[in-house]
Amino acid sequence: MSTPLNKQAAGIGARWKALGPWARTGVAAAVLVIVLLVAVLAARWLVSLESMQSFMTTYPGQSELPETAPVGIPAWLGWQHFLNMFFIILIIRSGWQVRTTKRPPAHWVRNNKGLIKTKNAPTKISLDLWFHLSLDALWVLNGAIFIVVLFFTGQWMRIVPTSWDVFPNAISAGLQYLSLDWPTDNGWVNYNGLQLLTYFITVFIAAPLAIITGLRMSGAWPKNANTLNRIYPIQAARALHFPVMIYFVFFIVVHVTLVLATGALRNLNHMYASSDAVNWWGFGIFALSLVVMAGAWFLASPLFLRPIASLMGKVTK
Repeated sequence: MSTPLNKQAAGIGARWKALGPWARTGVAAAVLVIVLLVAVLAARWLVSLESMQSFMTTYPGQSELPETAPVGIPAWLGWQHFLNMFFIILIIRSGWQVRTTKRPPAHWVRNNKGLIKTKNAPTKISLDLWFHLSLDALWVLNGAIFIVVLFFTGQWMRIVPTSWDVFPNAISAGLQYLSLDWPTDNGWVNYNGLQLLTYFITVFIAAPLAIITGLRMSGAWPKNANTLNRIYPIQAARALHFPVMIYFVFFIVVHVTLVLATGALRNLNHMYASSDAVNWWGFGIFALSLVVMAGAWFLASPLFLRPIASLMGKVTK
């Protein structure tokens, strides 16, 4: 039964759809700016309160690391950071193409005579999906190496909570960011609580979720595992996979923005030059990495993907 409230909601929805894409984007951007402005004003009011100032004195934003925690960011971590960024950018691009392309430019069928052999004929998939799955495999391999070396070198202590006070410190750091009185911590030595929790969620929750849901949706998942498929239906994987991608997009945008806004030269030196100095070396390597990623983005088209995919199977229209 239709109610006045339902009719009003339907009318708003119809007017929203009637707007062009640029108009909808403009409205969404304006709403976001207003929300951020309100959040900043609210945060500045909160940090002016005596009780909140006492809280932030007790919890300045950083938790103490274990005494055995390493200091600095080694070169291997810089390489891992670049490779992870390289793969995830292309994974997001190819995943969006898989989701939105109605008529793929080409299809690919795996060669069933190589190292991977199956009784049944290989499934025909789009070239976009082949590229997405290939990138996924490289990203997972890079991530597995990262996790092993992370724990072997003790660097895990920098992104895994080791005390409960990380949570109030994260709240304190979040209020400092929102109030535009940003934390003055040194990421070379220790991340603030909000950074630590965000990196932990990204590495140990979001990434595994992306892998598990992607695997469930892929052709590699056993189709005859009826009990397992009932416990973990493909609909659940589809419902989670896209929001996880949105999380990664949001993380990248915020992460890059804060890296550039909170001392770009020093932050880029940490990740790209393995140095705590303030000079242009890290920025130069970062700029070169952007050129490499832009080139890969341009080359990730059917014209250049077809010859590579042909090495592993048959490419058809």
